[in-house]
Amino acid sequence: MYAVQLALGNAPYAPVIAAILANTRTCNIEWVDRPDPPKYGVLVVNEKMLDDLWEPIERPERIVLITPNEARHLERAWNAGIRSVVFDSDPPRIIALAVLAATLRESRPNTPHSRILSVPRSASCQLVVADRSIL
Repeated sequence: MYAVQLALGNAPYAPVIAAILANTRTCNIEWVDRPDPPKYGVLVVNEKMLDDLWEPIERPERIVLITPNEARHLERAWNAGIRSVVFDSDPPRIIALAVLAATLRESRPNTPHSRILSVPRSASCQLVVADRSIL
């Protein structure tokens, strides 16, 4: 079972996401008033709860941020290193999918990112990876 902290306040989508995750039978869901970063597991937060995380955020790859589609929120997530950002207007199943992806990353925290890029690719894909590394 994967540990998932839901720190979403009274967001209307919170119970639906919790129900979807509970139905997967792979997540141990803990409702929290404030995220507790030292605890093991994935942290699911909205933009209001993001303020309760100190910066720099340790291991931001395990955070799923649910936020409005506004530039200031997206910039803040980018600067903090958060990999999983979904919009509060996204369907709950998409949000749950982002949480499940984060649980898989959390279960393998020592896998270096460069190892993912070392998978053999066609020449056209290698060009895309090379171009992205310049950005």
